[in-house]
Amino acid sequence: MYSRHYCYADDFCPAMPTPAAQAHACLQAVADASAAPAMQAYMKHHFAFFGIATPKRRAAIRELGVRWRERTALLQACAALWDYPQRECHYVALDWLWQYRKLLLQEDIVWLRQLARRHVWWDSIDGFAKIIGYLVLHAPDQPAAQAAMQDALQDADFWQRRIAMLHQLPCKEKTDQARLFAFALALAHEKEFFIRKAIGWALREYARVAPQAVAAFLAQHRERFSGLTLREAAKHLRDE
Repeated sequence: MYSRHYCYADDFCPAMPTPAAQAHACLQAVADASAAPAMQAYMKHHFAFFGIATPKRRAAIRELGVRWRERTALLQACAALWDYPQRECHYVALDWLWQYRKLLLQEDIVWLRQLARRHVWWDSIDGFAKIIGYLVLHAPDQPAAQAAMQDALQDADFWQRRIAMLHQLPCKEKTDQARLFAFALALAHEKEFFIRKAIGWALREYARVAPQAVAAFLAQHRERFSGLTLREAAKHLRDE
């Protein structure tokens, strides 16, 4: 196991293994081959796994002691991690991007959306949606950031449309209600399970801060939404 010694990844010299390579080696050292098949089956065999549960994975990476202070190096390392086949490497990239989200710029929304198109499944998409949502919320140019989400909403790839639907999950009371409801209506006709689920999830989370608004919205547009969406959206409302 690696001993804990914090160092800035930006300072690594060319002779040293890259931060991504170090993270990969760190994960490989704690791999559990007996746990990998169940993880692969849960993800419909889309990815290889080392067989490392989330708490153990995060603990191992903490022990590695990598910290970031420079945006470009962070993005390069996360892109390199995305090149590995093991899903845990992708999770490390998402963890780093979220942990160091304040280093990211509004312009990185485009880069994040492109990275999200690779090794795609619901778990990575939901991670990207959270990171992108933070950037949209704090964007210095709100019209441009919102236009990026409008573009995602109209993307031919339904996973990009899921990002658009879920990107306001971290916003809570700062949610743009009009945009949330407009996106929900724009996607209401879709048959895709992951879109219907996303609409319900987004509305359910917003119902935590604005239950009356969500209840009124659902009542007004009930006929347009699937049963799955309505059940998901109303979970917290039933507790009111």
